[in-house]
Amino acid sequence: IIEYNVIRQKKHRLARKAGHAELTVSHLSDKIFSSVNAILDLSVFGNEVTLETLVKDLKKKIPTLSFSPLKPNGRITVEGSFLAVKRLKESLLVRASSLLERNRNFTSEGRKWNRQNPQKNLQRSNNSLVSVRTLVPETARNGEMLVLDTDIFLYLKHRCEFYESTLKRFHIVSQEKIDGEITTIYLKNFQVGSQPNNAKHVKELIEEWSHALHLELRKETFVLKGKENREKRIIKSACEQLSSRYLGVLISFYGTHIDIIGSSSDTYLFKKGVMKLIGQKVS
Repeated sequence: IIEYNVIRQKKHRLARKAGHAELTVSHLSDKIFSSVNAILDLSVFGNEVTLETLVKDLKKKIPTLSFSPLKPNGRITVEGSFLAVKRLKESLLVRASSLLERNRNFTSEGRKWNRQNPQKNLQRSNNSLVSVRTLVPETARNGEMLVLDTDIFLYLKHRCEFYESTLKRFHIVSQEKIDGEITTIYLKNFQVGSQPNNAKHVKELIEEWSHALHLELRKETFVLKGKENREKRIIKSACEQLSSRYLGVLISFYGTHIDIIGSSSDTYLFKKGVMKLIGQKVS
């Protein structure tokens, strides 16, 4: 649960008439939030670490945040700047992703082993930590790991030369796992003799770039679910027709919808163009 305290600002508008069309741009950024209050449920981490230790680590990592006393049910209230809370979210996502990965590996390996050798459950449980550790990808054990919003990652990879060129420049190999709204990236040096901290440096560069994209990008969605096949084909055809004109827009086709991601102006004009091609007005 997040509550935003917003600074009232004057609207900065740029209006340019072209026929019957008028484009209005409002200048907004993370600076409009004077502070953010968030209620966190940390109970999900209870089996991984004592929650008191987790809170202590978070306080050290993000000292600008204010934390309330931890409740017995694992809930805690934090307050701070928008960027500080965003950094907290990213830190918790990394922990959650790591925990999820370990649980999946443990469950998968446990089922496989039970089918092969059901007589050694007790011995296996004693060695479970060792087994889970060996299942973590090699890139994660000897490199760096970061977690990004999937939309940001897809745009970064498919619409920004920065991603691939940076990996190539610093001789880094990446392993990417998309899991719904979260994408986990593992980075590792692949060239012998590379600087040992290259992976860490690339991780920091990607985090900075993704943060900039987070502030800049906007997503629009064309819903296909419930529409007739003919109407779906028309919408898809319109998107494909405009794709060459808006090279900065990422178009992702799914069975139930189509996502378009790009700058505010590009996504607005792209959506307007699609609606015009299919004979509808922009809402």
